[in-house]
Amino acid sequence: MGPGWVSSGFIYESAPFPSCHASTLVETPSGLLAAWFGGTHERHPDVEIWTAAFVDGKWGQPKPVADGRVGSDTRHPTWNPVLFQSSDGPLQLYYKVGPTPRDWWGMLMTSADHGESWSKPRRLPDGILGPIKNKPVELAGGKVVLPTSTEDQGWRLHFEFTGPMAKEFRRTEPIPAADGIRAIQPSVLVHKDGRLQAIGRTRHSGVFQTWSRDQGETWSEVTRLGLPNPSAGTDAVTLADGRHLLVYNHSSDGRSPLNVAVSDDGKAWEAALVLEDDPQAPAGFSYPAAIQTSDGLVHITYTWKRERIKHVVLDPREFVTQPIQDGVWPARDGSRTTP
Repeated sequence: MGPGWVSSGFIYESAPFPSCHASTLVETPSGLLAAWFGGTHERHPDVEIWTAAFVDGKWGQPKPVADGRVGSDTRHPTWNPVLFQSSDGPLQLYYKVGPTPRDWWGMLMTSADHGESWSKPRRLPDGILGPIKNKPVELAGGKVVLPTSTEDQGWRLHFEFTGPMAKEFRRTEPIPAADGIRAIQPSVLVHKDGRLQAIGRTRHSGVFQTWSRDQGETWSEVTRLGLPNPSAGTDAVTLADGRHLLVYNHSSDGRSPLNVAVSDDGKAWEAALVLEDDPQAPAGFSYPAAIQTSDGLVHITYTWKRERIKHVVLDPREFVTQPIQDGVWPARDGSRTTP
């Protein structure tokens, strides 16, 4: 707990699947909608995409909306749903289907009624995966930047583009990385001067960063941001007041704790809150999704021990922060804790 904490709870207490992961969150005119994948365990063919709606302060029952059936006799697991509501288009649900992240492909469904019902799934064009874990960002003029990555030839970032209706897609080439950094699952931040910054997960190189001055068409070399990362998913969002908020595991070797940091410039980060801290927890706390809703509050969902999806509400106007120096999270008693 701490300044800025509003509430927390689980999206569901019980469900017809034992394992879940990779939640995503969006605000619609009807309220919040969350999605995740759930099934026997990650990579099992019975893993489906599930959704739940948050209306009038309560989460509804989880509903299955997509599976990995291919034809009449083949079924693959589904992966990493991403919800996105453009300024002028239907609600979009991107997800992946395939045996593993090395050979999965992108899928897309749309909804005209805020997630109550969905279109027939369509496979994205060859070479297009859609947003790989974290939400797209719509820029002025309707250009939608889809942050994505591949794992079939090592961990590599690239970015894809579409419009509000998600009808046509194109992509960049892979983004070069310094010092052998292996990076995936970017989040896109929008700076006041128009620059874009992408940050996210690496394989044992801490949180990465890369910058664009031309609306995502080209990006700087991928480098380290100076914060730890235990090869676990992150998410970030640019707030209405211009600050940037990052949710990540401030750890080098485990998915606990789960932390919230904020920054004015995307380079120097300050500690805001610790959402979870239990190094003995099975599977830890991971794969956050973060959005700011129209009332100014921040909503975060994340995987809780691979058993449930937790939902936390924060008020970023109430944060009391302390600088993170040399990658060390400051303790509230004035001491400092190493990652």
